[in-house]
Amino acid sequence: MSLSAKWALGGVIAGSAAAGLLGAGSSALALYFARRVITPAKGREEDQEVLAVIREGRGLQIILAATADATVDGVYGLFFDGGRGHARIGRILSYSPAERTVLREVEAVYSGDIATARRGWWSGAVYPDPAAIGVPAEEVQIEVEGGSAPAWLVRAEPATGIWAIMVHGRGASRQECLRAVRPARDLGLTSLVISYRNDGLAPSAPDGRYGLGSTEWRDVDAAIAFALANGATEVVLFGWSMGGAICLQTADLSRYHHLIRAMVLDAPVVDWVNVLAHHAQLNRIPSAVGRYGQLMMSHPLGRRLTGLAAPVDLKSMDWVSRAVELRTPTLILHSVDDEYVPYGPSASIAEKNPEMVTFEAFQGARHTKEWNVHPERWEALVGAWLRQQLAPRNNPGAAPAHAAGGS
Repeated sequence: MSLSAKWALGGVIAGSAAAGLLGAGSSALALYFARRVITPAKGREEDQEVLAVIREGRGLQIILAATADATVDGVYGLFFDGGRGHARIGRILSYSPAERTVLREVEAVYSGDIATARRGWWSGAVYPDPAAIGVPAEEVQIEVEGGSAPAWLVRAEPATGIWAIMVHGRGASRQECLRAVRPARDLGLTSLVISYRNDGLAPSAPDGRYGLGSTEWRDVDAAIAFALANGATEVVLFGWSMGGAICLQTADLSRYHHLIRAMVLDAPVVDWVNVLAHHAQLNRIPSAVGRYGQLMMSHPLGRRLTGLAAPVDLKSMDWVSRAVELRTPTLILHSVDDEYVPYGPSASIAEKNPEMVTFEAFQGARHTKEWNVHPERWEALVGAWLRQQLAPRNNPGAAPAHAAGGS
């Protein structure tokens, strides 16, 4: 299809008024924006500069360019050498605003030669695999559409029969979920840390596009089926960022929705329209163009432009509007300075449905790094809330879902 034909189709989608408002250049920008949202990236940008690595006694220290991420205290992952290298970066030792550098501790190097690293990317994924947190795990395969998806299975001892199914975010990997495995195991939950379509491990979707939760939930549904076939009686869903949107869709649409005991969502996308408008603003895209890009994703004719096999129903994934329909007890942890997924909708859904949703605000954690900045608080909140949810249902002393405490 020629570009002019695509623009003409865009006019059909938007209607005559929008077509008059948006010229050819705006249509092309809207299409570019839509495709960026739904197309998996082929690689990660190494946007964190490494200035030097210093040996101090038996340990290592690293000097980094003082980016917004690198100047936040806590523990993080640094991936380098195209992702082949992975190190755990710890506390800030010194910070020079004038020189725009920060000196941090290197807690562990899991792979690669960090001494030769010049650039990398910052991540909340601290650990490379379950062995790095000292727990035994099995590599299992879950049958999904198009083949099988690898997952880590970490059994609890003693086990309760309730499994935690952990769902990473957009552009991330299952390593992101490992931060929650030990707290889940301490509660007697067996963890199934999954991969799903288009994440580089599971089979790609036929159209090679993200469904933003509208298609990926089927892979979580398959994971629940695997858990039930292997001894689980109920499940708890954990989701980060887009993984939160996927969990919400699973709780809504899964044939096993009645067996989902609770959800723990970290910086979740609960309203894609809000998130997409935020990213249009960040990228200095006019709001009308951003809305046009959303329309391309959600209109049946738009798939001819975007490559989607089916339109993405953004309205059905607006859980602020649908808050009262959420009937699964849900804990949301979200930093108020999240630069990627604004926290406002997370707070709103809790205000609209306090019976089912507990919201805990964090400070200074940016996106999905609440655990990295405050691991003790994150684990204490999740542990206390889940103990209430997992208490025997015939226990008259069990506290209600919203009583875990405010922030």
